[in-house]
Amino acid sequence: MTELISITQDYVKNRIKARYENCKKGDNGIVLVIGGSSLYHGAPLLASLTALRAGVDLVYTAVPKIIITALRSYSPNIIALPMSDTSLTIGSANRLIKSLPKIPHTATVGMGMTISKPEALNSLVRNLREKGTRLVLDASALIPRVIPEIAESDTIITPHVGEFKRIFDEDVGTSENDIVSSVSRMATRYKFTIILKGWLNVIADENGKVATIKRSTPAMTVGGTGDVLAGLVAALYTKLDSAFDASALAVYFNGLAANIALQQVGLHMVATDLIEFLPKVMMTFDKISDQR
Repeated sequence: MTELISITQDYVKNRIKARYENCKKGDNGIVLVIGGSSLYHGAPLLASLTALRAGVDLVYTAVPKIIITALRSYSPNIIALPMSDTSLTIGSANRLIKSLPKIPHTATVGMGMTISKPEALNSLVRNLREKGTRLVLDASALIPRVIPEIAESDTIITPHVGEFKRIFDEDVGTSENDIVSSVSRMATRYKFTIILKGWLNVIADENGKVATIKRSTPAMTVGGTGDVLAGLVAALYTKLDSAFDASALAVYFNGLAANIALQQVGLHMVATDLIEFLPKVMMTFDKISDQR
């Protein structure tokens, strides 16, 4: 049975956890971002910078070595890990897992990435899950063959309507009721959490919980906003136990940042504007505690 959840300011406030005064590096989240290609070098960078601005301690960004210099020259804040192959292979996935300095709490996979074979993605997903890393799958990682690998898990997927059609072979429809029904049905059938992106963002989990958040502005159709959301989900998922809450809060904060961007630059916003304004909307929910 569907349970419709309203994502209000109080809902968000009650779920944000405090940062402890005696915390150490790594306690507040370690995120792994895997993606990128010669054409889309910016996608994993956007996700990585978002995760940092959302308050995690460390971000490892794994990209093909042909674009590693571009990432390293753009920001000293991310830890860039070169992948040996230009597309994801079983070999490059295995080498990446072995090279990780620390086990990430969450990993977001797929933005701007090319995949040699579905087996390579499944191998990566399987290895990360075995290490206890929770997953956020986006863009190129959203293929039909990965669904059995993540069914009945704490994985979050972030498709737009076209990707939803690709992985589930089902159109979501055009009315709000049809969209909600389609997303909720797939989430309960496969038992993971779905964020459907679009004019109506729908968050649904395996237990029948559903939240809807309408897009803040049509300016959010600009490229890169989905990469920002994927990084934000991964960051919040390091701090929250619930996949549903991490997803809902990410969409909520993403929309608030877009509202500020709309006020500042109108319909001329770009994805990096969301990253710039994200701390302004999140800091009002910051908490510090002297007790664990």
